[in-house]
Amino acid sequence: SSITLEEITSLVDIKREYLNDDIFNDWFDFEYSVDKSEEEFLQALIDKNMPIITLYHEEDLKGNFIVPLINQIDFFMLKDKIRNFYHETLLYKTERFIFNGKADFIVSKGIRTATNPYFFLQEFKKGVRSTDPEPQLLAELISAIELNNELSMRGAYIVGENWNFVILEKLGKDKYQYFVSRTFNCTNIEDLKGIYKNLMFVKNEIIKSIIKK
Repeated sequence: SSITLEEITSLVDIKREYLNDDIFNDWFDFEYSVDKSEEEFLQALIDKNMPIITLYHEEDLKGNFIVPLINQIDFFMLKDKIRNFYHETLLYKTERFIFNGKADFIVSKGIRTATNPYFFLQEFKKGVRSTDPEPQLLAELISAIELNNELSMRGAYIVGENWNFVILEKLGKDKYQYFVSRTFNCTNIEDLKGIYKNLMFVKNEIIKSIIKK
């Protein structure tokens, strides 16, 4: 929970790519039509929380906003042994370093523990901590890529009402690049609909991966 970008860059070769927003096109252009009942749910979520969302501690933000939104998406696919996990332990060891900590939120294969992560959320409260959620999310994504022998992994970090989506790609041994999306403000209905669609895309990709098997 306290790793910094400087510490990560001392351990692995990782760089942020600033000039390729197109990498988010498939994700953000996902064709999903938010229906009337879903839009009413999202608007009610805004109306309930917006007056005091900037006052929330992390657990307030999680309980009052993030969990209801995640439950509406519904990542529970127990028939296929897939569900969401909160505050899940993640451990990745090499001969040079160990990433060991608790991930705020993971969608993963597994029932008792997360065994094959698909997506991460890292959540913080603006102004309460000086900690930067971006490197903590990157450490989780690197761990997931290496533990599951993947080439890319998606996630997002949340600071108060602001959401940024992230894609990490493996380029070689201990070499990565990552991309950070524009900021989505969850108190704006159009941005919240975008967040909702982006999470629905993740669920759809998981379902597609199940069908392929």
